[in-house]
Amino acid sequence: MGQREAALRLDGQWARIRSGAAQAGPGEADQLLAELIAALREPARTDPECAARLGLRLGDLAGRRFAAGDRAGALAAIEEGLRHAQQAAGHAPEYARWYARGLINQGVWLAWPLSDAARLPRHPLGEAAEEGPGAMERAAGERARDLTRAAVEVWAGLDQHDPVNRRGLAQAKVFLGDRLAELGFAADAVAWAVDAEAGFRRLLLAAPGPEEAQEAEEALDHIGRQLELRLRYLSFDSLAGLRAGGLLPERLLPQAVVAARIQGASEEAVAARLGLDAEQVATMLEVTPWRAVWRVEVRGADGLWSMAPAPWRGSAEVRQRTAEDVGTEVVRGFMASPQYPGDSALWRVRVWWHEEGDPAGARFRLVVGPDAPAPAPS
Repeated sequence: MGQREAALRLDGQWARIRSGAAQAGPGEADQLLAELIAALREPARTDPECAARLGLRLGDLAGRRFAAGDRAGALAAIEEGLRHAQQAAGHAPEYARWYARGLINQGVWLAWPLSDAARLPRHPLGEAAEEGPGAMERAAGERARDLTRAAVEVWAGLDQHDPVNRRGLAQAKVFLGDRLAELGFAADAVAWAVDAEAGFRRLLLAAPGPEEAQEAEEALDHIGRQLELRLRYLSFDSLAGLRAGGLLPERLLPQAVVAARIQGASEEAVAARLGLDAEQVATMLEVTPWRAVWRVEVRGADGLWSMAPAPWRGSAEVRQRTAEDVGTEVVRGFMASPQYPGDSALWRVRVWWHEEGDPAGARFRLVVGPDAPAPAPS
């Protein structure tokens, strides 16, 4: 048996273990995967199928390393695997799909430190954040974004009459939105997520099988949650731009109206720029509450800030109020309370939408006391 045939026989064995059709212990599986990768290396030099499968199996190795907590090892394996996968991608659509999926996985692993345990961005404000990522993390995130954009291009270059390719393209757009959100490009992230959502809805209309339909529904649920979160970080100008470009779904208009009002936009301006009438805006503000979260801190003689006790760190569900309305009420209440440190002290108030976060993400910010800096627009 030649090298190529032996390698492909091992690949068949590994595929059965990977799919669960055959059983193997962790040690046995690791050994088989190592033997398979070694067997594929020589024929991969000249054979596109072996090159594609070598890229795929190095990707499997990367996945196992990542699951074991070895992110550096995973990135090294996927980097090598993608070199082989790219070499083979132009020879068959299936090889191109494997390459695109590898690009997406590499992006996920590169950007991992930019998301929290719930896979939400740690630094959704990007360069505007006061507590942003380190230079190395940001550089890795930017590379992850570029790799994911390349995956979108690979999928887009395949036959879009094939539902497998349409689904792959929609999924890649979801991942690109995630990578952009991690870097703080919330408006771009929303645009890509809306594009992906439209793709999955078209797949559902094409009457797919039960498994494909469930996958599309799960993707739509994920996108819906992500869109609701991302709207919280958009400026009124960004909201208006998305609406003008047809990238603000109707179901999200109430939240967009609330987002604009929180920032202080008048009801008239909201109606005009979001293409609504005054009565629609008033109704949306009446029936759509938002959660205001505030925190008062006082600076001590040592220069350190300490939080004031409850109720000066709290939250409430409010309607038809801006962040400034809430912040102003907190300021008045604190100044009239027993906790007020006096006119000679320096203290500050912040109000967020939904939850505390980066100071720069507060919708209302005010520092009060001697030598307080001039108020800056939120």
